[in-house]
This record gives sequence, structure tokens and C-alpha cells, in this order.
Amino acid sequence: MDADKRRLLRDAFGAFMTGVTVVTTYDMQGQPIGFTANSFSSVSLDPALLLVSIDKRSANFESFTQCSHFAINILAEQQKDVSNIFSQKIDDRFSHVQWHKGEFNTPLLDDSSAWFECAMHHVVDAGDHAILIGNVEEFESCGTPGLGYYRGGYFTPYQNAESLISGPNVVVTALIESAGQALVVRKSEGYGLPSQTVNNSSVSESLKQIFSKLNIDANPGFIYSVWEDRQKKQQHIVFLCAQPTDSMLVEVPDGEWVDVQRLKKLSMPDSALKSLVDRFIRENSVGNYGIYYGDEAEGSVRQFFNQSLQEVV
Repeated sequence: MDADKRRLLRDAFGAFMTGVTVVTTYDMQGQPIGFTANSFSSVSLDPALLLVSIDKRSANFESFTQCSHFAINILAEQQKDVSNIFSQKIDDRFSHVQWHKGEFNTPLLDDSSAWFECAMHHVVDAGDHAILIGNVEEFESCGTPGLGYYRGGYFTPYQNAESLISGPNVVVTALIESAGQALVVRKSEGYGLPSQTVNNSSVSESLKQIFSKLNIDANPGFIYSVWEDRQKKQQHIVFLCAQPTDSMLVEVPDGEWVDVQRLKKLSMPDSALKSLVDRFIRENSVGNYGIYYGDEAEGSVRQFFNQSLQEVV
């Protein structure tokens, strides 16, 4: 394939929105090494497998393909600088970041959205790359929003929410899910989701206030729904939120943790909210979510793929 065709192919691949990861291990001298990659994907739950690819031109190629263990660090929204450090020719990259050793001695980056320690399961030759398939031996998710990558640039799904505010009456809602349970609040008639009017604050401040009132440790992931209630003249922004993997489901005043599949049986007088919850039940069952844009009566769902930059230095 000629250079122009390769560039067009690369641009076409870039149409797929991904997260950003840093893959880490140790070199033959026992020094920590790592590279930025968005070629990451889950493979299997049983056994727990994932994959990431590495360019054969990489200076780290031999170390990664011969290591016994490696780690995948999913970067959080505020870690653009970390992504840049591990995708450029920088001496001693780890001196520029905060990190620690995991249970299986792999280098783990502090403040990542999630991390996975893996034993090398298999290395697959794949053209100008090799695919590293890892068996997940330990992991943790902080529930913080991840850093996105699209058409050669970063995007931050949560932080960009501030730009969506276009009217005076904005309502922020938190759809909080943890270990197959979703948090609902009891209303005078039926159930609803935790929400708050933005008023003179920001979207992020309103979400923090929701979490504080509920007294739970949760983080916003990505925007799940943006819709206008034309009758009430309100704009609604719903965030899909998560708790860290080690968080307990605490008792919430006027609230209740409900199995996701049981949500459909709850009485929800708000028809728009009921439609949103029904969609969440369907999408949660397959782990593939979309973003709804519209109003209280109709709209469209755009798929958001929350899965799988690659360095050559």
C-alpha cells in the first residue's frame, strides 16, 4: 500500500472513537517502560482476557512481547499530559509521572480511570504490529471519566458537558450504576433518578452536590442523554455514573439500590425518564451504550463505543 493510501486508511480508522491507555511493563534491565495506545479492547470475561497492539518498529517491542506480565492503564480525562509523555521520545518517562507497583509488580499510573494487571497469555503476529493478549489477574476501576480520542485529537466527554448548556433551566440527572444495581429515589408518586437544577452553578458542581447529598462515592462517566422538555422549558443532561470497584452500596435516604433488570417494574410517572431507563436496561445487558439527543417526545440515539495512539519510539 502506498503512503497516500496508508494515510487515508489511518484517517478512516480514526473515525472510531476510543479511549486512551498507557501500556506498561519492565525492560530487560528491570526499568519501567510504557507506551500510549488506543488499540485496546476487552476479549473475554471467562477467562478474563484483553488485548492491545504494539508497533513492530517500537523500541519497546522486544520487551513487551517477551515479558511475563504487563499492565493497561486507562487514562482519566485530566491525564492528557500523561498520554503525551508516553507517546513522545522522552528519557525516563516515569520520572515525569506518579506511579506505583501493583500486586504483580507491574507499573501502575496513579489517578488512572482504571487499570488491569495481566499475565501474558499469547502474542499474535499481525502485519506491522503484534497483538498482546493478556489474562487479567488484578484490576481496579475508580469510576472516573476516561480520556477520549477521535480523528487525531483528544476529547473529554464529561468536561465538554458545560458547553451543552443553552438555556436558563438546566436539570442535571445522575444515572448511577454499581455492580448491577442502579440507584433510584422515591418520589411522591413512584420513583425517579437523583437530579438537581443547575441554577447559578455549573454542571460539574451540580453533580458534586448530588453525590454529596446522597453521601456516596461516585463519578460521572459520560453523557447518556441530552433532551429538552419543551412544555416545562427545561434542558436535561443525564450522566451515566459509576462507583469505584471497591465501593460499598451504602444506604441512601429516600433512595434505593435496585437490580437493573428490576427497574422496568418500578412506577415512573415521568414518561421521558421511563423511556430513558428502559433504554438503559437494554444497553446495560450488552454493555454497549448510546447517547440520546432530542426532546421529551422523540429523538435519536447515537452509538458511543467505550472500547479500544500508538507510539513508535
